[in-house]
Amino acid sequence: MTVEWFAHHRDVDWSCTAPSDAAIEFHRTLPGYAPTPLVSLPELAVEFGVGHVFAKDESSRLGLPAFKGLGASWAIHKALQLHSDGQTKTIVTATDGNHGRAVAKFSKMLGHRARIYTPEGVHPSAIQAIRDEGAEVIELQGNYDETVAAAAQSIKSDSEILVQDTAWAGYEEIPNWIVEGYATLFAEVDHELSQQNLSVNLALIPTGVGSLLQSALSHYRSFPSGTAVVSVEPTEAACIAPSLNAQQAVTVETGVTVMAGLNCGTPSELAWPYILHGIDGAVAVTDDEDLRAARDLADLGVQAGPCGAAGLAAARKLFVGDRSAEVRHHLGINKDSVILLLVTEGSAANPVDGR
Repeated sequence: MTVEWFAHHRDVDWSCTAPSDAAIEFHRTLPGYAPTPLVSLPELAVEFGVGHVFAKDESSRLGLPAFKGLGASWAIHKALQLHSDGQTKTIVTATDGNHGRAVAKFSKMLGHRARIYTPEGVHPSAIQAIRDEGAEVIELQGNYDETVAAAAQSIKSDSEILVQDTAWAGYEEIPNWIVEGYATLFAEVDHELSQQNLSVNLALIPTGVGSLLQSALSHYRSFPSGTAVVSVEPTEAACIAPSLNAQQAVTVETGVTVMAGLNCGTPSELAWPYILHGIDGAVAVTDDEDLRAARDLADLGVQAGPCGAAGLAAARKLFVGDRSAEVRHHLGINKDSVILLLVTEGSAANPVDGR
């Protein structure tokens, strides 16, 4: 049975090294770079009884409808620096959609090829979008973890480079660059909120393998902040709470969910120490809760895809209902608090038929 809310008592004395500014400086050199909107949603602040709710809208990031270009562009740039022999490379990855499209786009932009593996359940339009970026797409019938393994096993020569957004023993450098790339997102949030003399009290992070979550924890645990960080997963692929309960990363069997980009059953090994020591809780949301959130965000002017709407669905699960007082106490949330929703993808990134 899926645990829909898990309160984790993090190590308040634990901290980590702040992310490098190198990725941010790199992103500023890319064509089309601009900070994505941070949208104030006062209607939701009233609903949750807090001071402010902001949505970081990643529906148009570097010409893509999702945040993944931040990690993919930086990781490909760094990987190619290591393999600067003048040979055309094939960049390989497994994806639920957005990461693969980003890898395809930036591989082509930098003059290289891409081969993208997809698991069962990825929307046909998402697959076509990857092909439209010029990549070869190989559709598999297995789940996400099996597809990652297939992509890794397909590397046969030095002309092929795996750029995967999850880590395992012996494969850590490139996933770490992806995490570094995501730091740009949090730096932008801090900069804009500082103009209003505000800071984030709770960040709700849509979580697949955990790379974005690791980036959030790397950011908020690198200085004394008091910011609570909570993971958000689909109930069909909720591995963070079981892992926290077991005090070690565990694999759960995944099902089918509209939140395709979050349909991952194993936390990244690179992310796990950050999660264990730095997270404040884990939430799992149903597809129905998520789709309602997507519709409501659209009504408020934010066109979120299912993964992007997960944070709002989680906030409702936490702050509306019987557990609200307990959760507020655990997370340190009051009437003046600032809640950050990461709208990690726009509706164009992951269409839902009949929504």
